[in-house]
Amino acid sequence: MRYDTWGLALLTAALLSACNPVFNWREARFDNAPLVALLPCKPDKGVRSLPVADRVVEVSMQGCEAGGVLFTVAVAQLASPAEAGALLGPWKSAMLANARTSQSTDLPFALPGATPWPNAVRASFSGQRADGSPVVAQVALFARENQVYQAALFADKPQPEAANTFFAGLKLP
Repeated sequence: MRYDTWGLALLTAALLSACNPVFNWREARFDNAPLVALLPCKPDKGVRSLPVADRVVEVSMQGCEAGGVLFTVAVAQLASPAEAGALLGPWKSAMLANARTSQSTDLPFALPGATPWPNAVRASFSGQRADGSPVVAQVALFARENQVYQAALFADKPQPEAANTFFAGLKLP
């Protein structure tokens, strides 16, 4: 009888763990932008001022951490579409500088509904966090009209499946 109870407890624990996935994908929306993103956990929200090139940009952000991966989505409102497009390159450079690296592997990033800027990219790079620990990152930078978007994930090691789900979940209706 004692073994039956133990077996039932193990079976219950196994079933409950199967119902608790590491990545519980859900839609996240911004109040000030049309972007819809898939995030694997309930995001925290905030507004930050980020230095990009020779200016400071106010950015609305959402992000969360799941399975040892930090997922972030950010949007900045600029004065004009041309200004938004021109900020994509410096934004990427600022991210690389923050990660203490200057090299990335870039692929064009053409999200349906985004303005087709030639410097809209999905970049992958390895660098260091602020505490000096290693980090690998994948980042998508793109713009629509006068808004610049950044979708990024940061982890200790590459997470290709999570990255593909994350980036495929970006929508500009």
